[in-house]
Amino acid sequence: MNSQVSVVRKEKTSVSSKVKLFHVLNKYGMLFILIGLIILMSILSPTFLTTGNLLNIVRQMSVVGIVAIGVTMVIITTGIDLSSGSVIALVSVVVASFAHPDTYPVFIPILIGLGLGLLTGVINGTIISKAKIAPFIVTLGMMTAARGAALLFSDGRPIGNLSDSFKFIGQGMVLGVPVPIIIFALVGVVSYISLNKTKFGKYVYAIGGNEQAARIAGVNVDKYKIFVYGYAGLLSGLAGIILTSRIASGQPTAGVMYELDAIAAAVIGGTSLAGGIGTIGGTIVGALIIGVMNNGLDLMNVSPYWQQILKGVIITVAVFIDSRKNRKS
Repeated sequence: MNSQVSVVRKEKTSVSSKVKLFHVLNKYGMLFILIGLIILMSILSPTFLTTGNLLNIVRQMSVVGIVAIGVTMVIITTGIDLSSGSVIALVSVVVASFAHPDTYPVFIPILIGLGLGLLTGVINGTIISKAKIAPFIVTLGMMTAARGAALLFSDGRPIGNLSDSFKFIGQGMVLGVPVPIIIFALVGVVSYISLNKTKFGKYVYAIGGNEQAARIAGVNVDKYKIFVYGYAGLLSGLAGIILTSRIASGQPTAGVMYELDAIAAAVIGGTSLAGGIGTIGGTIVGALIIGVMNNGLDLMNVSPYWQQILKGVIITVAVFIDSRKNRKS
């Protein structure tokens, strides 16, 4: 009898250990992959694990990371935003035209860029929520329109001659840390608090989990969708400001494929395309995985064409894993 009880206890302990291991891997799996990727790249390239290179990785990914945070909130509501890359381009050329030396104070182009990004997001959210048109279609239309507007505004040419105070946003350092990284960190903290510690965040998850149930519970779904898309547009505007400052010119072709990198970062970080699931921390880890992979492959002189193929494979695998999780749940 005692031996049977002992066997049952061992089986329960084994099952409990497996469940705990599954939860740990499910929660921190991407973080482990990031750490493993850093170790692998450090072995393959001696110059990878240097302070300058690591700061460069985060600085380069800060723009995509900021966009990805906004996209994460959109995806949590079961939406999608394909317009962020084109919004970056539109903001880039408009902001650059107000950032020439001895013209306007630096806060003027910043406010214009943030306002323009917010406006595009609110337009997306309003059409999606009020006209009941699929987010894919609405944001695809905005993607095309914003890119066309950027080309029209700049006549298809870059806009240069930016002030030093404006260029500081993308090129400056504070206590040895690049300004874009500081901005990225602040956006991450604010977004984390908004999504996890406020009523707004609870409603965002509720809408993504079951929109009809959220409506019945009294949530103003349309209003919060507009908020979410507006916030995503605002962050795209911020990303456009940083990118313009970093490259010291407004480019109508800026931000190409950034929306796909942002979606990839969110999905790799565990945000479910089915909605209701996603974290800011996971998205940041996803963005860093893409950044580490791109940087490491560049250092090893791997063709950018192969990099695109590898990124596509990683996205496909991440979506496959996500779909398997949804089926089990």
